[in-house]
Amino acid sequence: MDTKISVKNLDAFYGKNKVLKNISIDIPRNKVVAIIGPSGCGKSTFLRCLNRMHEVVGGTITGSILVDGEDLTKTDPVLIRKRLGMVFQKPNPFPTMSIFNNVAAGLRFNGVRNKKVLAPIVEKSLKQAALWDEVKDNLEDSGVNISGGQQQRLCIARTLAVDPEVILMDEPASALDPISTSKIEELIFELKKNYTIVIVTHNMQQAARVSDFTAFFYMGELIEYDKTTKIFTNPANKKTEEYVTGRFG
Repeated sequence: MDTKISVKNLDAFYGKNKVLKNISIDIPRNKVVAIIGPSGCGKSTFLRCLNRMHEVVGGTITGSILVDGEDLTKTDPVLIRKRLGMVFQKPNPFPTMSIFNNVAAGLRFNGVRNKKVLAPIVEKSLKQAALWDEVKDNLEDSGVNISGGQQQRLCIARTLAVDPEVILMDEPASALDPISTSKIEELIFELKKNYTIVIVTHNMQQAARVSDFTAFFYMGELIEYDKTTKIFTNPANKKTEEYVTGRFG
């Protein structure tokens, strides 16, 4: 397996409370890995550990997180968040910015100001996010004056604009209607050609549809990690089987 992210013996804490316990997992390049498990089991915390956002909310970690062999626990968090982009549960376009400026925000933060440089990157990112045809004539409109599904794709375009290597998605479709959810899932399928994607989802059907590998978390522990088809048809652990068949969670 061509590993993009290698997590070894990861523990995560809020104060003295240990919320992730000895997580070791290898995430392959250009694949989609779904993180599933009941509420409060550490899924979103794991995602935030990958791009060092766990520390922003007062958490601490031990263990190692390697991306292409580089230990992210010893790297500038700002650089890490450029390499590992994050898409949140609820669309969060910047309300005072236009669609164009929403996509360009990260680039401007990194010092790119020239609109002639920004324009083709914004267009490419919106095309990658399957949104360009819907907004190309309204780029100066506010980023919040479009539908929820379009806003989420706008946030994906904003993430893509800074040219990340990994896209982290924390329940990206949970606040969306079925049609918008379907568009996000189609987009994930396209994006994995160029990016490694880690998605947290409560939706078992979504995990089965979009991911190549699935990790089942329970009470801060990684219970099972395997190819998605195996997790959903022939899991090795009884607790995994109970969860994916809906007996708890």
